[in-house]
Amino acid sequence: MTAQARTPEDQDELLAYRLSLRLGPVHARQRLAIEQETEARVFGKDRRTFHLENLTTAPGLIRFCLRCVGLYRRAQANSRKLATVENRFVIPELPPAFEGFRILHLTDLHVDMDEANLQAVIDRITPLDYDLCVLTGDYRRLTWGPIDDALAGMARLRRAIRGDAFAVLGNHDSIRMVPALEDMGYRLLMNEMVPLERQRERLYLAGVDDGHFYKAHNLHRAGDDIPDGGISILLSHTPEIWREAAFAGYDLFLCGHTHGGQICLPGGIPVTLDAHCPRRLGRGYWQVNGMQGYTSPGSGTSVLNVRLNCPPEVTLHRLTRGPG
Repeated sequence: MTAQARTPEDQDELLAYRLSLRLGPVHARQRLAIEQETEARVFGKDRRTFHLENLTTAPGLIRFCLRCVGLYRRAQANSRKLATVENRFVIPELPPAFEGFRILHLTDLHVDMDEANLQAVIDRITPLDYDLCVLTGDYRRLTWGPIDDALAGMARLRRAIRGDAFAVLGNHDSIRMVPALEDMGYRLLMNEMVPLERQRERLYLAGVDDGHFYKAHNLHRAGDDIPDGGISILLSHTPEIWREAAFAGYDLFLCGHTHGGQICLPGGIPVTLDAHCPRRLGRGYWQVNGMQGYTSPGSGTSVLNVRLNCPPEVTLHRLTRGPG
């Protein structure tokens, strides 16, 4: 049967089958059920977390407020002015073969939000030199509904990414996106780990499912096969699981979700981070309990394609054994 001839029921059955093969039947059923139960809710399951992105009146209200103070056009233009930010992680125990290893970090792309922003991301990363690309979630604009436009944008982006691209899901992303993303050449890490090898030396790259809204992360499953003394990098959509990750023994923690606040007061002070973590973990480099982390403000925007005092970025991390 051709793809064009398949009924919606056939497509749903095929998707469920592929997810069952990829994740295991129990994980697939559980994740799909969690999505159906919780997607588009304004309040989290604990009733203490508020999700502005799921409030349907939020875009109009924010747009109205920005227009009233004459900042809407400026804020929209800001959202399309990406910077390339370089960060260095000093890891004395880094295997020598990985000295200078460069990781391109993309997050919170929301590729179906704004065509101009997606093109700006592609233009920004095209000339960059890196060894590996990682993506830490939120590829879709909304937290519910169709996934086709987001997948089309991710396909365009994949053509601009050179080499391997490892990714995790965010709270805006549906588990239904996994087969299509992997068909494009993204490697999804669903509470999984993969070794990175150079000259017979290894780093260990782990990734967890969304820990913000769906609470589907499993640090133990992702890291159980990392050997003692192995240098590990954890991809998480949100910084909110920082304490668990540090005590689990991860060396580096790469995340996004916060957008750095997206709309900030002068001086880059965020109005809100939409994340239960210390504010010092809300953007840029940080360190806690021996684990180094970086929270990217992301390349895209949520709710409305505007930014104030919080420029978007693509991040280049360089790994080194020493301060030089």
